[in-house]
Amino acid sequence: MNWITKVTPPGLKTMLAKKDTPDDLWVKCPLSGELVYKTDLEENWHVTPAGAHLRISPRTRLRLLFDDERWEPLALPSVPHDPLRFKDDKPYPSRLKAAKAKIAARDKKESENGGAPIIQEDCMVAAYGKIGGVPTVVLVQDFAFMGGSLGMAAGEGFVAAAQMALARKAGFVVCTASGGARMQEGTLSLMQMPRTTLAINELAEAKLPYIVLLTDPTSGGVSASYAMLGDIHIAEPGAMIAFSGPRVIEQTIRESLPKGFQRSEFLREKGQVDIVCDRRKLKDTISNVLSMLMPNVRRAEDRLPVSLTPPKTHAAKTPNKSKGSSA
Repeated sequence: MNWITKVTPPGLKTMLAKKDTPDDLWVKCPLSGELVYKTDLEENWHVTPAGAHLRISPRTRLRLLFDDERWEPLALPSVPHDPLRFKDDKPYPSRLKAAKAKIAARDKKESENGGAPIIQEDCMVAAYGKIGGVPTVVLVQDFAFMGGSLGMAAGEGFVAAAQMALARKAGFVVCTASGGARMQEGTLSLMQMPRTTLAINELAEAKLPYIVLLTDPTSGGVSASYAMLGDIHIAEPGAMIAFSGPRVIEQTIRESLPKGFQRSEFLREKGQVDIVCDRRKLKDTISNVLSMLMPNVRRAEDRLPVSLTPPKTHAAKTPNKSKGSSA
């Protein structure tokens, strides 16, 4: 104990005491380098003032799209966890366990304010609700779970969600985010590409809309299959949409690529993407597309379970009454 500690009054000791500050209080914008207060970022659906669209979780995505932030979670089929007994520097089951623990901790933090639950065992999360009054099944691919890689669980989840849309005569919206096929499952992961294509064909035969929302990043086997087979392709600004990365292409062709290559705006100019839409306007945009493709499905009798309550966050703010007005 030094002499300063001896002469410092107790009250001053409290004021000078080191306070714990959250590590994620500020978020750096990847475009401008500006530090953005996390609370402000969440209120703006994780879009920075410079326009960067940061990656968001499946729960946040569902809250963004569904009416009143309410939905019915859909359980997806389970699959063998390690069919090839794959092992690199870690066993495949250990990687799955770590990924599940990561997303469980994130969802626990996000669900502190309540709201509709989600069911997530792999990178796919499915839910049923209404977008602009139109019954819709939404499937969200979570990049935080092993890079959103396409494996048996993801393929089975896609097929099950598509069949749910068929059974309920609902629209089908898929939000893609993936680095490609899951190498730990080898050929079994590649087999999911034709399986998802067959499920999309069934939706087309039933004349149900299949809308793809391309988010950053969408690449590899996902972009080579169901991500590019939609009736309408909508992309978030600045999203990377590709089969292989730009560095691999430059090394192969030994030429510099055009500015903005493989970004959503570039692909819209080339006709591969129909709409590039700001995240804060996505719900209205998808609602308009669904209402045009399914004009007769706005049925009031198709209700969600009353037990599902909307979360407290992002609640509509009521204007404050002036002091002179009466109640």
